[in-house]
Amino acid sequence: MRHKLLTIVLLSVFAVQCTSPKNNIIEDNIANAEKQLTYLLEASEEGDTVRIPSTFKNGEIEFVPTDDWVSGFFAGTLWYMYELTGEEKWAEHAQKHTEILSDIQFLKWHHDVGFMVYDSYGNGLRLKNIPGYDTVLVNTAKSLSTRFRPAAGILQSWNVINNGWQSERGWKCPVIIDNMMNLELLFKVSEMTGDPTYKNIAISHADKTLENHYRSDFSTYHVVDYDDETGEIRRKCTAQGIADESRWARGQAWSIYGFTVAYRFTGDERYLQRAKDVAHYLLVDEDNMPEDLVPLWDFDVVQFANDADEMIELFNDKDAMLPYTEIRDASSAAIISSALYELYWFTKDKLYKEKADKMIESLSSPAYRAEVGTNGGFILMHSVGSLPHSVVNIRTNPAAHNIDVPLNYADYYFLEALIRKGRVENGENPIK
Repeated sequence: MRHKLLTIVLLSVFAVQCTSPKNNIIEDNIANAEKQLTYLLEASEEGDTVRIPSTFKNGEIEFVPTDDWVSGFFAGTLWYMYELTGEEKWAEHAQKHTEILSDIQFLKWHHDVGFMVYDSYGNGLRLKNIPGYDTVLVNTAKSLSTRFRPAAGILQSWNVINNGWQSERGWKCPVIIDNMMNLELLFKVSEMTGDPTYKNIAISHADKTLENHYRSDFSTYHVVDYDDETGEIRRKCTAQGIADESRWARGQAWSIYGFTVAYRFTGDERYLQRAKDVAHYLLVDEDNMPEDLVPLWDFDVVQFANDADEMIELFNDKDAMLPYTEIRDASSAAIISSALYELYWFTKDKLYKEKADKMIESLSSPAYRAEVGTNGGFILMHSVGSLPHSVVNIRTNPAAHNIDVPLNYADYYFLEALIRKGRVENGENPIK
């Protein structure tokens, strides 16, 4: 039964605060998520194969392989449903969806293993202390550490390959702001094992990101390309924003979240200050932040779309881009709101909670939250994967390129934000 958590001692405090009038929005979202995710779960386990739902487009759920960077988010979403409801069925299915990812612990060509394993195995270990999950986290940290480049002091994000869009950029050792999110795994494994190796790598990467990834207004570049042999910076640019000097929304979200996490594990005031600086930029200084606080996919998209020469140079088809200048990215709002609740806990600055609450209110509205029985079972609508990668074909089939569609990580961080909201409103640390 729904709200079974009311009888479970471990979650009783959370249940009490969820039923208070001021938290009706949490209750409402739990009820919606139960219905939506039940449909999505049934579809993902249809037949004999457990599949990983990534998005819904052209009327069909799209599933991804285990080595896709988003592969751990659905398992994590199921763990969060267990945390929100206390119902064992969610934990049972979460375990099933977690353990299909076991090979990732040995994956070394992928920097996103932190996302993939910490959101799945990490949550399972935290909530159920399942034997063997700790070993998976340690092995994954070892694999991720092989991507550390000592001369530059960073973890290389993407491999430089001989074909595809990355090869066309001329990069040598690219590092993306997203990589800050994979440091949580390294910090946690050092905490678990007492081995400082992983934490030291994470600190080195955070320090270099702090030094090299930011503009004077504390917005972040998406990509910094290093020379892995000398450590010199070769270029600062974008891969998923509209232009090198634009402010890609999800990059700003990874930025504030990543440095808040780094502060949690280290207590380094520099990291906390950077998270606060980014928050001030986003919440106060960013003139293009919409009133409902659900960002455009890139804060500078209108400016660049209105510049014909710039658009032709970037995308070779200005007209193809124009319909997409107003597209929002719900995933960015979900990530930012979750980070803000933790930042509020550390600082007690009411601005952070007020803005996070506004984002949750917006995401919970019919403008962004899908009606039950629609959206393939995903909770949130209107997210953007990577619009520039597919701009050549955008006019013919925009949905095929994860533009203005649901995304599994939007749902993951939305539920995480709801958990954190409930805890801080009960006077508790949002991180357990």
